[in-house]
Amino acid sequence: MARMKIQSALRITGKLSLSGDKSISHRAALIAALAEGRSVLSNFSTSADCNSTLNCLRGLGVAVHRTGNEVVIEGTGPSGLKAPEAPLDCGNSGSTMRMLAGVLAGCDFASILTGDESLRSRPMKRIIEPLQLMNAEVDSVSGRPPLQIRGSRSVRAISYLLPVASAQVKSCVLLAGLQANGETEVIERLGSTRDHTERMLQWFGAAVQTRSNESDGHLGTTVALNGPARLSARDIRIPGDLSSAAFLIAAAALLPGSDLAIEGVGLNPTRTAFLSILQANGLSVLEDEVRNECNEPVGTVRVRGGSAGEPVRAFHPGAVNVVWGGLIPKLIDELPLLAVVGSQINGGLTISDAAELRVKEADRIRATVCNLRAMGATVDEFEDGLRVFGPTKLNGAEIDSFGDHRIAMAFSVAALLADGPSEIAGADCVAISFPEFFELLESVTERVA
Repeated sequence: MARMKIQSALRITGKLSLSGDKSISHRAALIAALAEGRSVLSNFSTSADCNSTLNCLRGLGVAVHRTGNEVVIEGTGPSGLKAPEAPLDCGNSGSTMRMLAGVLAGCDFASILTGDESLRSRPMKRIIEPLQLMNAEVDSVSGRPPLQIRGSRSVRAISYLLPVASAQVKSCVLLAGLQANGETEVIERLGSTRDHTERMLQWFGAAVQTRSNESDGHLGTTVALNGPARLSARDIRIPGDLSSAAFLIAAAALLPGSDLAIEGVGLNPTRTAFLSILQANGLSVLEDEVRNECNEPVGTVRVRGGSAGEPVRAFHPGAVNVVWGGLIPKLIDELPLLAVVGSQINGGLTISDAAELRVKEADRIRATVCNLRAMGATVDEFEDGLRVFGPTKLNGAEIDSFGDHRIAMAFSVAALLADGPSEIAGADCVAISFPEFFELLESVTERVA
């Protein structure tokens, strides 16, 4: 595994655009395959995870052509998918496995979904149960991959209350519901999750309705899809990945004198809670030039280091020092990074209700706590989160990525803030979501001469 040495930084300056959003790219590829006709997906994600989705579609007989960041998919419609000749390898991608399982639930053939060692340890019972309710046969060992799926053309429409706040589970049920007779309903009461699937399905012509659960006295939303749905091919330009941009944004916000602009990035409201928390803590982060492209909000994020001429560590009225409850699903990818930010703000940061972090590519709670402590921060660990005390000066250290891309990138940001060099073990795991990360970070980083 590669090691990356990172020196402390003076500031972050420049203008960037990023590869396509990973979450949207997965969904665009899957839904384009289920549509009738040719779809061109521009600015498709360069991540290894999204490449796994494309490879699985090829294994199902879908014609997929890729040139750089442009992907052309010849949609077959759901009835055109073919039984795979071998197990479909999802690599490290939980998104691929969980959402593709929903697609396969409506196919009248058997298939196997598998992945790497990390993915084979991740929980899949959360999708197995609703798919079985919808008339698919899904077998596994103790609710872990590989999954053996025998779908059915007689998919049953259901009303399903999500037991966990998971956009992947919601998407799995909705994708299965495309082929069901009647209304498939997914109810979220633990907080609204990202809504890219609903937006993408609407873009391709499905009848999808979303309503708030507030009138029932609950959090979240209820999403209803009428099936069977006929989807028509559409071209899409995928916005830059905000979850990837978050690492660059945090670094620029925390380093005084920084001036960074990230253009063409997705600004879906279910994904911008991280920006709101930075703003609430006095950091200068602005959403600008927001517009709608292919049913997704897109714009520019502008960041200046420090806050209105004050030190980053100054107290700000309205500061957010506790992240919990309905905020967690909207921040799930950024929580390790937010813990790093918390080490630099007045009052520190507490994260709770985030036990889901323990079943990601790594146990992200444990990984975050271990690495912050290695850098000299004081951190308490809980079963469902952590408390980091701040502000504190971080020291350069040996960092363990635990093979997790978001841990590697979060602590690359911490390394820029630290006194002395840091070295990150297993840094090559960033390819899972953001292969260009270190190159782009270096291109905008200024260090002391």
